[in-house]
Amino acid sequence: KVEVFVERILSARDALALIRASHRPSSGAEILVGEGVVVRVEGREGDLYRVKLSQNVEQVLERFGDVPLPPYIEHAPGASDAERYQTVYARVPGAVAAPTAGLHFDEPTLTAIRARGASVSTITLHVGAGTFQPVRVDEVEKHRMHSEQFFIGEATWKALEGRSVLAVGTTALRALETAAATGRLQGETTLFVYPGFEFRVVKRLLTNFHLPKSTLLMLACAFGGRDNVLDAYRHAIAQRYRFFSYGDAMLIER
Repeated sequence: KVEVFVERILSARDALALIRASHRPSSGAEILVGEGVVVRVEGREGDLYRVKLSQNVEQVLERFGDVPLPPYIEHAPGASDAERYQTVYARVPGAVAAPTAGLHFDEPTLTAIRARGASVSTITLHVGAGTFQPVRVDEVEKHRMHSEQFFIGEATWKALEGRSVLAVGTTALRALETAAATGRLQGETTLFVYPGFEFRVVKRLLTNFHLPKSTLLMLACAFGGRDNVLDAYRHAIAQRYRFFSYGDAMLIER
């Protein structure tokens, strides 16, 4: 069995992908997906492979692909996941995972929030597979953060000036803090947020409960204080809250 996990679409027929197989594929190797669709390995780019498909990447994914659920979700991806594992405000394809804090919102909830005078703005950050990678180094500063694409509209950024910003999800926070630190509203971010980080724009964070030893948990601890966040986790465990992607959320204020 060979699994081709598309991390990023580069062009109509080119992509970067993780390839899981019994033997590491070499340049020039071809993988038959089905009905004449061939994935050709062009070379390596870090942990990823550059691949060229014989047909349009998005069309191949639509026909043969499965929703890439996080590894801790044990059931096989099905048609319901294409709807359930997606936020109601998603518009731009490209992420390999949903920003799961956003799964708590439906259209009536967003309407109610706006009715109370809050402004709801959307930004884009294409979550990469590195989101699920644990920190494996003793000194967190040496952890190599995965790169992700982000885009913030100029009108959106200007609308946030002087406002009390609540970020829905760690991905939104990383995009906003990258923009605040660099002045760039689009591009790549490798921002790694851990205790000691100085936040510039986000005042509140809505986020799910995360895996131990993950960059996401470190971000939450940086934002809310390590002791406060770990106390909240102990409470969540004692009260049998649901964790991870389809689980409960916590609101942190700094």
